[in-house]
Amino acid sequence: MMHAFDRRALLAGSLIGAGTLVLPRVAFANAPGHRNLLFVLLRGAADGMAMLAPVGDPGLEALRGASLEDYVNAPRIGSFFAVHPALAEVAKAAQAGEALFVHAAATAYRERSHFDGQNLIESGGTAPYATKDGWLNRLAALLNEGAPAPLHALAIAPSVPLALRGAAPVSNYAPSALPEASEDLLARVSQLYAADEELGALWSRALETRAMAGDDGLRNLRDATAAGELAASLMRDAGGARIGMIELGGWDTHANQRGAFARSARQLDALLAAYRTGMGAGWADTMVVVATEFGRTARLNGTGGTDHGTASAALVMGGAVRGGRVIADWPGLADTALYEGRDLAPTIALESVLAGAVAEHLRLDPSLAMTRLFPGRGDAPLSGILRA
Repeated sequence: MMHAFDRRALLAGSLIGAGTLVLPRVAFANAPGHRNLLFVLLRGAADGMAMLAPVGDPGLEALRGASLEDYVNAPRIGSFFAVHPALAEVAKAAQAGEALFVHAAATAYRERSHFDGQNLIESGGTAPYATKDGWLNRLAALLNEGAPAPLHALAIAPSVPLALRGAAPVSNYAPSALPEASEDLLARVSQLYAADEELGALWSRALETRAMAGDDGLRNLRDATAAGELAASLMRDAGGARIGMIELGGWDTHANQRGAFARSARQLDALLAAYRTGMGAGWADTMVVVATEFGRTARLNGTGGTDHGTASAALVMGGAVRGGRVIADWPGLADTALYEGRDLAPTIALESVLAGAVAEHLRLDPSLAMTRLFPGRGDAPLSGILRA
C-alpha cells in the first residue's frame, strides 16, 4: 500500500548539521540510453510551505492564517498536506502516482544569501564557492566514463549555468533577436571550419542544436508552456539530449506572497505540464526534479510576504516515480520547533534527495553518485523514489 506521508524511518538519508516573472533558461546534456532527467532550479528561494501547505499542523494558522483560505478546496496528499491550487497539473500527476514531494529539505547552507545559496545548490560543494564546477557537469563526466564516445553538455542560455560548468565538454545555444543566417552563409562557414578538428566539431555540434530546436521553438522561450514544449522536443527522441536544466525565477516573495507565489506557481505548473505532455511515450523513462536554494520564513511578515528562510520542499515527477506521497520527517511549526525561531527546520539533506533520485533513475551506484556529485557530504542518498 502506498502511503501519502512517509516518515523519516523510510529514508536512507539524514541531515548532517543543524515578484516579477524571470524568464526561464534551459540547459541540456547527453547521457547514455533513453532515460531523461530534467532538473528545474527555482531561483529566489521558493516557499515550500506555500507549495505544499502542512494544513494538518496546528501551528500553521498562527503563522499563515491570512493565506489559509487558498487551501480550503486545494488538492490533498493524505490529510496532512495540501498542494497549492496554482499547481493543478502537478497535483494531478501526484494523484496519478507520478509525482512526490520531499518536505523540510535543505542543502548544507544555513545562511540566507541568494548568491551563496544558489552557488551551493549548483556546485554541490560543502560551502559556497569552495567548488568551481557543477554537480550536473560531474554527472555528465561520470556518464562519460566507459562510454564509447565522449558525451557533452549543452546550455540553451546566454551563458552556461554553474551546475553544468566543469571538465565535461559544454557548449551553449541562446535565442537571438538577430535575423536568421542564410543557408548559404552556414554552408560557407562549415566549409571554412571543415579542416579544423576542434572548431569543426564545435560548429557541427552547433548546427545539430539549431536543427533540434527548430524554427519556432526558441522565439517563444519566454513563455513557460513553450519552454516546456521546447525541452521535450529536444529530449524525447533517441538522438536528443538526455539531461536537461531549466532555471525559473520570480520566487523571492518579500511582499504580497499570495499573489506573487500564485503567478510563479502557475508558470511552473504550465512548464511541467507542457514538458510531460511533450515527452509522450518517453515520459515513462523521464524524471523531473524541482528544487530551490532555500526556503522562506514560516511566519508572514507585515507586508503579507515572507523573508529568506531555510528548509523548503522539493518535487520529483516521472513516469516511474512512486508518487502520490510526501517524504518528510516533519519538524512541526511550534515556536520552539522553528529553526532559529523563524524558519521551517531542515530534516532532510537536499543533496541526498538529488543524488538518490539521479542514481535510481540513471541506474548508478547510489554511494558513487553521492561521492562524485556531492563530494565531502556524508549523507546517505535517498532511496525508494522509483517504483520497484
